[in-house]
Amino acid sequence: MASCPHVFTTSLNLPSPHTKIYKEECTQCFDSQDLPSGVDVCLSCFNAGCPDSQRRHAQLHNLKTGHPLVLNIKRLVKYKPKRLDDNNEPPQKISKLAIIPESNEDKYEYITQIKCYACGGAEIDRTAGDLPVVIDSVMTSLSAAKKSEIQAWEDEIFACDHTRNLEQQPSNQLETQVLAHCNDCDLKENLWLCLVCGNLGCGRQQYGGIGGNGHGLDHFEKTKHSVSCKLGTITPEGTADIYCYSCNEERLDPHLGQHLANFGIMVESQQKTEKSMIELQLEQNLKFDFSMVSEDGKKFEPLYGPGYTGLKNIGNSCYMASVLQSLFSLDAFQQRYYPNALEHHANCREDAGNCLDCQLSKMADGLLSGRYSSPIESLETQHVEYNGQEGIAPSMFKALIGKGHEEFSTMRQQDAFEFFQHLISTIERKEHFDPRNDPTWIFKFSTQQRLQCMECKRVRYSQNVESCISIPVPARKAQNQEKKEGNQDQYETLTFEQCLESFGADSMIEYKCPFCNRRTPALTNTRFVTFPQVLVIHMRRFEHENWVPRKINAPVLIPEGTINFDQYLGHGKQDREELLPEEKPTEISQPNINEIILNQLINMGFPEIRCKKALIATGNNGVEIAMNWLIEHIEDPDIDAPLTATTTGVPDASEADIAVLTEMGFSRGHVKKALEKTNNDAERAVDWLFNHSEDLIEENPNNNLADHPPKFGDGSLPANYEIISVISHKGTSVHCGHYVAHIRKEGKWVLFNDNKVNPFLKWRPTVLDCNN
Repeated sequence: MASCPHVFTTSLNLPSPHTKIYKEECTQCFDSQDLPSGVDVCLSCFNAGCPDSQRRHAQLHNLKTGHPLVLNIKRLVKYKPKRLDDNNEPPQKISKLAIIPESNEDKYEYITQIKCYACGGAEIDRTAGDLPVVIDSVMTSLSAAKKSEIQAWEDEIFACDHTRNLEQQPSNQLETQVLAHCNDCDLKENLWLCLVCGNLGCGRQQYGGIGGNGHGLDHFEKTKHSVSCKLGTITPEGTADIYCYSCNEERLDPHLGQHLANFGIMVESQQKTEKSMIELQLEQNLKFDFSMVSEDGKKFEPLYGPGYTGLKNIGNSCYMASVLQSLFSLDAFQQRYYPNALEHHANCREDAGNCLDCQLSKMADGLLSGRYSSPIESLETQHVEYNGQEGIAPSMFKALIGKGHEEFSTMRQQDAFEFFQHLISTIERKEHFDPRNDPTWIFKFSTQQRLQCMECKRVRYSQNVESCISIPVPARKAQNQEKKEGNQDQYETLTFEQCLESFGADSMIEYKCPFCNRRTPALTNTRFVTFPQVLVIHMRRFEHENWVPRKINAPVLIPEGTINFDQYLGHGKQDREELLPEEKPTEISQPNINEIILNQLINMGFPEIRCKKALIATGNNGVEIAMNWLIEHIEDPDIDAPLTATTTGVPDASEADIAVLTEMGFSRGHVKKALEKTNNDAERAVDWLFNHSEDLIEENPNNNLADHPPKFGDGSLPANYEIISVISHKGTSVHCGHYVAHIRKEGKWVLFNDNKVNPFLKWRPTVLDCNN
């Protein structure tokens, strides 16, 4: 084997515990170490590139960086038939599903070789210089994907004030677990022990048919005892499922052993007999089947080829998969990220794992090329009930798009609509230098808000730029209903048109009229000024009980064919109408609060003081943003404290924030105005700058976009739309369940259920529990 002089002239690095090592798949496409050619891992910076002769990502990396030496890794599955006399030790006990790595040495065989691209990609002697120790370090280190996954799980569950400061009642010896049952019914599983008083109550119905009547929640509502422990999940190591009803989240109890001992339960003698909530949720997500058979009982055949590639569920990632499948079915996203992928990879100077364009181009290539959409061919296929495709794992994309985000960086189930908003906002910020490259503009349009005082009859008009509309589901409980399993309410079936009517309906609010100079009733409504190329509609299928969102499982039927929106076009001020006078400037201690949005939030069940704080914090930027703020800050200890000068006052913007935003290409004057409008929140200031770009262009005619100002949507009629994609949610709660996407392709409906891609022959897919 040839010796290579570059071994001694190249800087070879040993990875530290914090180093990202990309070794499972190429950072610019989904070619992995499981393919015959394997992946090439750079031994200088640990980037992974494919050696494919067409895409040449490994060679491109060498040309851009000058790093010549790579470790080529191929992985082969070992076939190991089960033996009846297999007496191996049981696997390590897991506390969280998919966290503790499997023994890869037992499952896989690895073939490695060293190549030098400066020598034409030739294989070289792997024993030269420092190569042996570097090879061993790369092979034994966790990959970047696995590190991100573990970090996400570790950050997910933590202690709260209720678990840290738990005050228990006097000790109470319980029955043995075999005899224990719910105090209010006969259930003997899914039991939750109140760590304050020792009450045993059954939980809510869970995944996989686990029964529950919610008596544990009833106990909390009566006593306000917040913290409960799920019997059956207690381990000798002192871990268990802990739920805080006040936080409405799973939590850690740092003193669990002490708290359980108060009821005669010694953790060292316990054995885990039930699956944890995380295990149940992930197991159900990975097994979910959404109508995989036709009405006559025949199983749908999987679909393969370009545009029919599935996405692996990497742990509660179905919300992301459904949104990505829907977005990349649109021509604007395909044209932006697919044809130019190779050109961008060749010219990009950023780390591919941290470059949004690289990862979106990689996703487009993975979903649209068809290279990864083929039947599973492995020794394990015979043990898989569903012989579909392997799909691609969006691990690298998830780590990037969720980086620094309080929710999307975790492995928890998330709301698909909130992820859609986060993703398009991130893309929009990335493309602000040249908005003509921004594919999210297909969602943009303008709306008109009309307010009329019912005493003086004067009106006020305002306009906003939006990227979606959010409409309520006017659910009505079915009469003479029979309770379903889990005591879920049943609702009458609604049509999409009924939901849409609520969007355009007038609503009555209380308003301080500047002409009447007192609080008066006022009529408000919202209309379109322009219509987007692609209209995104969010169906608000939840209501609030004790300020906690609860899903409404009301079926909504989507119409076939054209949906006309002409009646929802606004016409602006009419000749006979008189305008309300401009409102007087408010004092600094009393910031401007949009009363229309304030009343909408109050009508949704939120307390007025919380709504005002949400609008101040989010700069009156809409109901959805304020509502998300309310849910995120529901645990703030001062959430119900009165407004003070500290709360409402707006200090001067920091020079650091101004510098960051001006470096993004915005003028200093516009940046200061945006920070002033958003209470000096730099992240929201960026959103404000984009949402008010037309106003800024008018203020600054020398702006380089002044000659070609952006136009959001089209106001011409008829405004006809057809449904092309539906993201549906299956489950009883907004915090759990499973998402799928139904997408119309080539005139036919296709069901994307993680890595399963099947034809969907029945029309009206939203007879399911549709969320978006």
